[in-house]
Amino acid sequence: MCCSRGTTTRVTAETISVIGDPKEAICEAVEKFNISLLILGSHGRGVIKRAVLGSVSNYCVHTAKCPVLVVKKPV
Repeated sequence: MCCSRGTTTRVTAETISVIGDPKEAICEAVEKFNISLLILGSHGRGVIKRAVLGSVSNYCVHTAKCPVLVVKKPV
């Protein structure tokens, strides 16, 4: 996040809980709550596990109606 010196930038974060398929529920919440930035964590699974289990973050990156920031675990 960038801002000029001497200015204050406010970031509002909110936690919500919904029931359903995580990837679809997250993308629906983006639209319902007019979210301007979606931040998701990544498990860092390999290619095979991701192919079998699917990737919530990958789905949201391609489907969500707002910018998506995917944060990976530090090594």
